[in-house]
Amino acid sequence: MTLAPFGARLHAAMGARGPLCVGIDPHASLLASWGLSDDVTGLERFSRTVVETLADRVAVLKPQSAFFERFGSRGIAVLERVIVDARAAGALVLADVKRGDIGSTAQAYAQAYLSAGSPLFSDAMTANPYLGVGALRPLVDTALANGSGVFLLALTSNPEGPEVQHARRPDGRTVAQSVLDAAAELNAGAEPLGSIGVVVGTTIGETGHDLSRVNGPLLAPGIGPQGATAEDLRAVFGAATGAVLPTMSREVLRHGPDPAALRAAAERALLACGAVLSRA
Repeated sequence: MTLAPFGARLHAAMGARGPLCVGIDPHASLLASWGLSDDVTGLERFSRTVVETLADRVAVLKPQSAFFERFGSRGIAVLERVIVDARAAGALVLADVKRGDIGSTAQAYAQAYLSAGSPLFSDAMTANPYLGVGALRPLVDTALANGSGVFLLALTSNPEGPEVQHARRPDGRTVAQSVLDAAAELNAGAEPLGSIGVVVGTTIGETGHDLSRVNGPLLAPGIGPQGATAEDLRAVFGAATGAVLPTMSREVLRHGPDPAALRAAAERALLACGAVLSRA
């Protein structure tokens, strides 16, 4: 079955379920707070609980691959099951893998996460464009051919980010703006939303960058323990809030393992973000 473009599917999911992405980040500390062991058994129980509790109600689930990879092949097997089960329950899956390479290696990453039929096939993946956006062309082409998407890191909230992202090119644009402009070019003419998104941290305040032309989804991490609140979405995204997908992990997951508490936390997060985005 040929999938509709990711941007269109995400737009529909956000309309039906609201603008919220919940991360699946099985930190050792979270496993411990849930009373689980820091091993594959704990990883599997944690992940299964999140999927069974939230995959039928939130627009997007975002497993962070590093927390699965640390357990080797058995952890990757759990990640495969998370992806399959979450998609079967109706959530879109964004594989948070932040891959970035060139040539045949970039193509191999694309085949792993963006090619229909792969055990890790996801609706979208995160990618690092700082080897040059053009180097990610195999990911973009594979995504567009398979109805999936790519989220490019653009303006991240880590303190080391600005030295690269705010550097000026010879044409006067920042490096980050060139990433935003590349996404806009790839999304040109797409309706209702392009399939190439960007990641912009909610903790960074007014960016001084033009986010309104991207015409693709704007993934917004940082709300909760990282220091931002839902109210910060307006300051960061301004007129572009209609394309914003807030993402939270610990802010929701810390309420587990009780399913009712997890659902309530996700609902509070959705209401808080939806209220801000609807009036921005």
